[in-house]
Amino acid sequence: MALKQNKKKDKKLLVKKKPIKKTVVKKSLTKSKLNTDKLLDDSLLELIRVTSAELPNDVQKVILEALEREEKNTTAAYAMNIIKANIDLAKKKSQPLCQDTGTVIFYVTHPVGLNQTKFSKLIKKAVVAATKKGYLRQNSVDSLTGENSGLNVGPGHPAIHFHEHAKKSIEVKLMLKGGGCENVGAQYSLPNTALGAGRDLDGVRKVILDAVFKAQGKGCGPGVLGVCIGGDRGAGYIESKEQLFRKLDDKNKIKSLSDLEVEIVETSNKLGIGPMGFGGKTTLLGCKISALNRLPASFFVSISYMCWAYRRQGIELGSSSTIKKWLY
Repeated sequence: MALKQNKKKDKKLLVKKKPIKKTVVKKSLTKSKLNTDKLLDDSLLELIRVTSAELPNDVQKVILEALEREEKNTTAAYAMNIIKANIDLAKKKSQPLCQDTGTVIFYVTHPVGLNQTKFSKLIKKAVVAATKKGYLRQNSVDSLTGENSGLNVGPGHPAIHFHEHAKKSIEVKLMLKGGGCENVGAQYSLPNTALGAGRDLDGVRKVILDAVFKAQGKGCGPGVLGVCIGGDRGAGYIESKEQLFRKLDDKNKIKSLSDLEVEIVETSNKLGIGPMGFGGKTTLLGCKISALNRLPASFFVSISYMCWAYRRQGIELGSSSTIKKWLY
């Protein structure tokens, strides 16, 4: 009997221990979750700071090469030297490269199961924090009233795009696109009789060069073009901006587009427009082109222009939401 009673007591003790163990695990998970959110906040804030203040290595390399090409003691060389000094000073002081920190555009590539609603809230929280710290200027205003909340958050801003992939990693890319370069973007519908541009790559070439010529120095050149051939009006513009996430030293996998990218830059740099429109040898730093399927009735060419303050950066997040790797 005594043996049976002891067994009953042991069972009671085991039953009592289980809920205690679960409670401890629950508290631990909650604490871990809070720590992860805090680390993600810090990672997103650092991404914004670096993007705003520091140009990626591939962009700096091309700008320095352009500076060497310009003739000494010319207005073009002077403009390029001012750009270089601006880049160095912004990085040293960790301050925005340009007073127009632009439209804030995020691209998040993630595995299956990411809570996009929650992630969007964390991004907006980071944008508000970055604005308060001065990494972003108070640039976002209500289109109907002109009111500026001072927080850079409102309908459509920041712009956040989510894409799912088969990997386990989360990549967050950020672009800060200023109003000056955004204003000289363009969209053409081919054929364009005024330019003699037909529905072929030669016609595409003609309209791209027309956009470069019309931009002159108004896009804060030297600039970079992102171009989409085809798609509808909306998809074409989105794709043209996505091209600006490519590195300047990459090579298009489609040979005809790769050749066209090189030709556009070479021809544009012979137009004499130069940095800020002051004349010189550097009008474009790069050109990136892609193509989307289109309807037979439509042939759009969408062109996004990026200024010399080519602010785009990206991070790969580690398992604890810290920055595992910088993408540019």
